[in-house]
Amino acid sequence: MKSLITRLRSFPLTWKIPLTLVVGLMLLGWLLNTPAGLLGKADAVGYAVCHRIDVRSYHLGVRALPLCARCTGMYLGALLGLGFQFAIGRRASGTPPWQVISVLALLVLAFAMDGLNSYLTFFPGFPHLYQPQNTLRLFTGSGMGIVISAALYPAYNETMWKNAPPQAALQNLWQIIGLIILMGIVNLLVMSENPLILYPLALMSAFGVLLLLTMIYSMVWVILFNKENQYERFGELIFPTIAGFGLALLQIILIDAGRYFLTGTWSGFHIGWLNPQLFPFHHV
Repeated sequence: MKSLITRLRSFPLTWKIPLTLVVGLMLLGWLLNTPAGLLGKADAVGYAVCHRIDVRSYHLGVRALPLCARCTGMYLGALLGLGFQFAIGRRASGTPPWQVISVLALLVLAFAMDGLNSYLTFFPGFPHLYQPQNTLRLFTGSGMGIVISAALYPAYNETMWKNAPPQAALQNLWQIIGLIILMGIVNLLVMSENPLILYPLALMSAFGVLLLLTMIYSMVWVILFNKENQYERFGELIFPTIAGFGLALLQIILIDAGRYFLTGTWSGFHIGWLNPQLFPFHHV
């Protein structure tokens, strides 16, 4: 294994072209074997990372969004957080100050509490603090998305760029508050369930899944090949990004295939499938 990696590092062109072809073929195969249309492809992305339970999702007309309320918020929040940090911090790679970290910690706590409270309702007789609802799932999920972006953005910059500025992208309390306010506005747009608004947001949430996985796996490839801190221009990131996207797509393909094999449908899980004697609260 070590000798193979050494050879690949020595002759990068020998793996870049085949890698691109393999990823292209994987993408073509996935596109041909998933539901038709842009929303169908978005559904297939969400299918790999989310339960997609209908009653726990917002709806575009009669169809559920590609991701449940919590995951919709999380991936839209991560996407907005990455874009916000890029706009104000460019290639910043530093750790945010304690004030920002404190707010992020509160967002994690809210996400954990609401998730645990929602989960406890699956068990009859278990106490829970309040009745779960999609609004809270959306808002706590988007908060967690902001946290993910705040951790991933500087880590990505620190791994990729040759001269990444050491300062943080989110440098003060007002910036994180501004980001949260912007996310709140996006959440209100989701809650409107206006088809003209939800359609692009649905596609963006699925894109957020692909973007996060691609960034993470791109970092893995760069670390594996000892290429950290060697890139100066975005054009130089093409092949690491293709490699990262390939692994992200492979993950989605494998989960899609396994889930479809077990369920025989592209739709989300139905809580009603559960034994009503064991789970009499399945419509919660």
